[in-house]
Amino acid sequence: MERILVVGVTGAGKSTLARTLSTRLGVPYHEMDALHFGGPDWAVNADFADDVARLTAQPCWVVDSLGYPEVRDLLWERADTVIWLDYPRRVVMARVLRRSIRRSVTRELLFGGNRESWRGWLSREHPAWWSWSQHGPRRREIHRRVGDARFAPLDTRRFAHPDDTSAWLATL
Repeated sequence: MERILVVGVTGAGKSTLARTLSTRLGVPYHEMDALHFGGPDWAVNADFADDVARLTAQPCWVVDSLGYPEVRDLLWERADTVIWLDYPRRVVMARVLRRSIRRSVTRELLFGGNRESWRGWLSREHPAWWSWSQHGPRRREIHRRVGDARFAPLDTRRFAHPDDTSAWLATL
């Protein structure tokens, strides 16, 4: 495990797991949302694809994303390990709701100097709405990619519940 891609739906805990893996394995962690959103008002980093290509050319890394469309194949091609947090919708939604409420209340500073807001809850791009609507499609996409010969051989670890992930982490 040197080039690790942590995947799952929004709110599954990808970033938290990726940070933990980075610390335990001594491998650099790269947060895709932080690389993608380069400025205020959720502005997209114009150099995003180049930045991802550069960091994934390194021998060791941990990335937390199914992957934005412009870098998705690159991430899957360069990874040697995929950790799939394949949690049920009830688990993911509880997590994403707690996180978004906390961020809205505390006005927590996020990538590119952005913050979640109460008004943002009305947008279909809000993490809670996104997680709900994308749960099925994202799971199908990951399942398809795991079985895709273009990305073989990948060491794939699929966890159906946070307890399974914790048990595996304890073995590292």
